[in-house]
Amino acid sequence: MRGLKKAMRQKVRQQSPEERRKNFNEVSLGLSDEQAKAEAKRCLQCKQPRCIEGCPVGINIPAFINLILQDKRKEALVKIKEKNNLPAICGRVCPQEDQCEKFCVLNKTGEAINIGALERYAADCELNRDTGYGIRDTGYENRNPKVAVVGSGPAGLTAAADLAKIGYQVWLFESLHIAGGVLSYGIPEFRLPKVIVRKELDYISSLGVQIHTDILVGRTFSLDDLFTQGFAAIFLAVGAGLPQFLNISGENLSRVYSANEFLTRINLMKAYRFPEYATPINIGDKVAVIGGGNVAFDCARVALRLGKDIELIYRRTEKEMPARQEEVENAKVEGVKFRLLTQPVRILGDKKGFVSGLECIKMELGQPDSSGRRRPIPVKDSNFILDVDTVIVAIGQRPNPLIGKVTPGLKINPNGTIWVNENLMTSIPGVFAGGDIITGADTVISAMGAGKRAAAEIDKYIKESSE
Repeated sequence: MRGLKKAMRQKVRQQSPEERRKNFNEVSLGLSDEQAKAEAKRCLQCKQPRCIEGCPVGINIPAFINLILQDKRKEALVKIKEKNNLPAICGRVCPQEDQCEKFCVLNKTGEAINIGALERYAADCELNRDTGYGIRDTGYENRNPKVAVVGSGPAGLTAAADLAKIGYQVWLFESLHIAGGVLSYGIPEFRLPKVIVRKELDYISSLGVQIHTDILVGRTFSLDDLFTQGFAAIFLAVGAGLPQFLNISGENLSRVYSANEFLTRINLMKAYRFPEYATPINIGDKVAVIGGGNVAFDCARVALRLGKDIELIYRRTEKEMPARQEEVENAKVEGVKFRLLTQPVRILGDKKGFVSGLECIKMELGQPDSSGRRRPIPVKDSNFILDVDTVIVAIGQRPNPLIGKVTPGLKINPNGTIWVNENLMTSIPGVFAGGDIITGADTVISAMGAGKRAAAEIDKYIKESSE
């Protein structure tokens, strides 16, 4: 056992920084077969594995790792999918270091098992075989009752899959022309390839879930319409996609983008391949990205790949950044410049209405605030102007208010989230909600955990209602 504890954590292969900053291909190349077995061998197979406690969807982590060690990759994926319907996605974008890996006992003597890389490895082994999920459950049209899931992000996809596995007829409604929610429009290709998202969606469809795009519930259909159409329950998983701004002068200038608009144009409309694709993205040569979370780093690294000079502006220090350390380090080696302890106060414009500069003030850290991080305090008379021609604001998102505005009786909290009780039911009987729409912006895996819980609560509600 001593030898196992001393074994080094396998380093995941990557494109070199020099190459990847010139393309949108996936940065991480995953583990090789040899690396995966070596990493799986490090697992101590604890009798009381705390890593499972750290997983929001409850994957039996030691079990699937042991199957990889035995070269049973397909069986490992089956084990993962007992709890997680989107393993190839989670293996790429979930913050395992703050969840399952955080509880790994090997942290006491060295480095935790690279659970995320092993999950991705198991999923990719099957996806790379290109077996597909062409055989659909042919009996889904005759299932009863019907459940409507509104929103095809991680919470909606998870709930839909779990409900289909239980035996419900599930209709999944997406307002955009491509399903996947934030997985499709919000995460860059170099972190989450769209082919991976499509294959995971194929799997969800193979369970019998009917995915309907270009339908905006609240406009195309009301919740009452869905009940009239025979749905026994509705799950609202519409996320938190309304961008926040700084509320400073100049935010209405041309070449000021919210992170949502910028990433949607890049990801969903393939603006980075204009004119091959019809949607352009008008940015200058000197781009300021405001924020310190994962979305801010996504924006900065995208703009860098478009050949631009990037400064990431954050009002605290690197230590306080909420982004994953992996993304911070990737941005550094790729060439993103950090301007820390800096707060924008005004966006300057030229006579044509385009961004011509960004006025900032220097900050210093004071006592911790409600987030536990030290509060940034302006330094008197420290204003200065950055020479930039594009500003991307990535400081967070709020729930979209549409459904609340058009649905009488749906209780909305003061912060814009939907009110739910302890069973995730809203103020309207039979209507449930979960994920970012009730918590505010959170991680993919947290939304998936909410989707699993919602599916169980919906199943319980329908069965109790039919008694």
